[in-house]
Amino acid sequence: MTHRPLPFDPIARAAELWEKRIGPSPSMAAVTSVMRVQQIIQSAVDASLKPHNLTFARYEALVLLTFSKSGSVPMRVMGERLQLHPTSVTNIVDRLEADGLVRRTPHPTDRRTTLIQLTEAGHERREAATKAVIEVNFGIHGLTERQTEQLTELLAKVRRTAGDFED
Repeated sequence: MTHRPLPFDPIARAAELWEKRIGPSPSMAAVTSVMRVQQIIQSAVDASLKPHNLTFARYEALVLLTFSKSGSVPMRVMGERLQLHPTSVTNIVDRLEADGLVRRTPHPTDRRTTLIQLTEAGHERREAATKAVIEVNFGIHGLTERQTEQLTELLAKVRRTAGDFED
């Protein structure tokens, strides 16, 4: 479904009204803009991954496994890196395993740890899906490369302050 653009920026209009009736609006306008852009980006990324039968969470897991030097990652580490609850990681791995994209293997020295490893089909699917998300530029349009870098830097400040990571 394609929508027609509004003849005005509804977030700018809301900010004006907020300013008049409630108070300072920069934070409200910024957060509302981030939320709307998140919807735009998610829609583009989801559409690019759908033909590959992947969600963004499952795609991220495949990419994480690709980054592993050893070719496998403990489930606990996967959860930490993807910043997901262990139940969510289990669900993601269950779906990827059902699709033949990953396999679970026991850790060679720690019986409590399960390793997740990409299969050849997982490598192929990740490669094809990566081409698809790159083709849509991860849904980010209208910014220069430097502006995209600045956006990432600004959002990292918010994430750092929220305790997402340490320097």
